Amino acid sequence: MNELLQQTLNNKNGLLAIYFTAGYPRLESTETLIQLLDKQPIDIIEIGIPFSDPLADGPVIQESSRKALQNGMNLKLLFSQLKQARKHTRKPLILMGYFNPVLQFGLEKFLHEAKKCGINGLILPDLPPEIYERHYRKQFTDSGIPLIFLVSPQSSDERIHYIDKLSSSFIYAVSSASTTGSTKGFDTGHLAFFKRLQSLHLKQAVMVGFGINSQEQIATIQQFAKGAIIGSAFIRQLDEKKADLGVSEFFNNLKNKPL
Repeated sequence: MNELLQQTLNNKNGLLAIYFTAGYPRLESTETLIQLLDKQPIDIIEIGIPFSDPLADGPVIQESSRKALQNGMNLKLLFSQLKQARKHTRKPLILMGYFNPVLQFGLEKFLHEAKKCGINGLILPDLPPEIYERHYRKQFTDSGIPLIFLVSPQSSDERIHYIDKLSSSFIYAVSSASTTGSTKGFDTGHLAFFKRLQSLHLKQAVMVGFGINSQEQIATIQQFAKGAIIGSAFIRQLDEKKADLGVSEFFNNLKNKPL
């Protein structure tokens, strides 16, 4: 497992990760946002690779991907930006994207470039664990970059244990079966899922994402899991007209009210 990510997961509870789409709101925003997020009270920075057909993402992230691609973002440019951005933070950097662009780029080349940029983990929601285990596990192991798998309320206990055994990093727990950004709050179904995950006594840490937009939700998650991931709520408040893209305003609002 990647050492920096492992240290972060081992040394602290109540983690907070923030997701944004590379190349949004401006093509050059990637490095700027990483520098700004480094100064905020968060633990992990998750960078989205824009894709034309992001199946797991809701309308906010879909639109940010569309705009980022329109701005000219691509993997070659992203890796160039990340090499510079890594100089400005010691926080773990996670890439999240879809398998098609990675295959087109070349998996070994992709992992090589990601390692050179100091990437600490990769999320590919459309790469099934069984296919990973059968065909790609060695490449990931050799690169030292762990693949992070998703589980949902529809995942059986047996499958969650399988993913836990296969993982060498945290598990991304999708708070509901919907796309990102669509959850308005936690109901008894969400809480039952969080309690079920906790009762399974998994060896890997669990981070919960999809629809997280308030301190109240974060506090609830921290009772059951290692931490929370915020994506759509952060992207929704990015403003290219502001000097810091609205980052400080986002965190000030997060302290006081749902976003």
